[in-house]
Amino acid sequence: MNKRPRPFQKNNNEGSFPLSIEKLKQKIRDHLHDEADLTFKQLDVQNKKIVVFYISHLVDKTSLNESLLTPLIYGQEESTASNLINNLPLGNAKQQDKVEDVCNELISGSVGIYIENEKQVTTFILLKMHQRPIEKPERESIVIGPQTSFTESIDINLNVVRSNIHSTELVAEKFTIGERLPTEVRLVYLKSLANDEDVQTMRQRLNDLKVDDIEDSSVLAQYIEDSSLSVFPQFYLTERVDRFSYGVSKGKVGVLTDGSPEGIVAPSTFFSFFESTEDVYFRWNVATFFRMLRFIAMFISFIMTPVYVAVVTFHYEVLPTNLLVTLGESRSKVPFPPIMEVLFLELIIELLREAGARLPTKVGQTIGIVGGIVLGQAAVEAGLTSNVLIIVIAMSALASFTTPSYLMGSAIRVIRYPLIILAGMFGIIGVTFGLSLLIIHLLRISSLGRPYFLPVYPFVYKDLDNALFRLPFGVGNKRALSYRLKDDMRYKEKKSTKKKDIDDLEG
Repeated sequence: MNKRPRPFQKNNNEGSFPLSIEKLKQKIRDHLHDEADLTFKQLDVQNKKIVVFYISHLVDKTSLNESLLTPLIYGQEESTASNLINNLPLGNAKQQDKVEDVCNELISGSVGIYIENEKQVTTFILLKMHQRPIEKPERESIVIGPQTSFTESIDINLNVVRSNIHSTELVAEKFTIGERLPTEVRLVYLKSLANDEDVQTMRQRLNDLKVDDIEDSSVLAQYIEDSSLSVFPQFYLTERVDRFSYGVSKGKVGVLTDGSPEGIVAPSTFFSFFESTEDVYFRWNVATFFRMLRFIAMFISFIMTPVYVAVVTFHYEVLPTNLLVTLGESRSKVPFPPIMEVLFLELIIELLREAGARLPTKVGQTIGIVGGIVLGQAAVEAGLTSNVLIIVIAMSALASFTTPSYLMGSAIRVIRYPLIILAGMFGIIGVTFGLSLLIIHLLRISSLGRPYFLPVYPFVYKDLDNALFRLPFGVGNKRALSYRLKDDMRYKEKKSTKKKDIDDLEG
């Protein structure tokens, strides 16, 4: 296996020590292409020449002055140069014996210290941190439960995950991905629970990935997912810490990427994208109702407008007479065929949705509400569309918003267009053909090697409570069998359901 090249590739003989200070300065400038903020500070300690060097916009100036420069300057009479460096109040020292490795540390926010003609450079990490504070999730809103989201700092993200999962079994393996712009990636899982095959598969995909850089977790997911050509996401991406921690605690593997405010949870099934952490926080019967409502809304979202096109174009006979009269009156002034009418309104809805998402929050909400009302009313009065279709499109759009995952909601929106075209060409037969192809596709794809349509196909009836509905905590005492975890039992059912009152305790 070929090793991944470092950002700076130089001949080892050219970057070897010992060097004079002037020679070291020149080599570092050459490696960093005369970086404008590269700073050198030269000191004389016990007749030894010492140079401190760093990139000024990357390091914390306060820590640099208090913990490094001040002890070097004012501790000269008490110790030798080597002892001074070894006794600095910084606990992250590294010894580097190649100039290219020193430069890699500098661009990561480290400070280098070199004693002239020594064989190594000592580096200390003093990175200036510009971090966004932990805030409330914006895209995955819930009413009940923790309101904590990931940030762009992988250290903070690991911190909050560990605060949610208090276990020594939690593993966070480190990977560096990116040939040209290396990015830190962490593979997170519970050692005592996660399936070894899932962990090894994800580990292998991360190790085998050879790309220039990774911009975000969503980009990484597209590189390592099973079927990159599918419109459906195969890994669940979440900005919620509790959703990520919940997946890991259930035996799944998670992936965190430095610079990304989202985590990856795998393997994920089609039904995982309709689950919400609120399903755990609500009572089981209420949670089951809401989950069923999401599945119904999903079906309405991508089937309602194609069925409208098919019925109005080919199958008037399936409508009741009263509804048929109302529909005929509504469409009497519309000069376009139903398929053109539907595509026109769907395009308007998509434009309003994108405009609302890209504009500032307050303006976006106004544009979405006012724009929808004004354009819809104007389209009806101008005879471009019918009142009935406005209702159908509105219900379809509202149903698409109930999906907890934005990626799955976007996939459903895309699927709707081929179904509309098939409905306009072949009627209900076209819709049925399109749905058949869709189901076949869902049965063929996988997530981290696991069937995407589990537990429906292959059918595992004991896992239906983890996908389609939720059982009371005293009943559902087993983890999902489909994932073949190391421990199937969550708790002992008899002990969890046994209840005592104060009289029993006194007796």
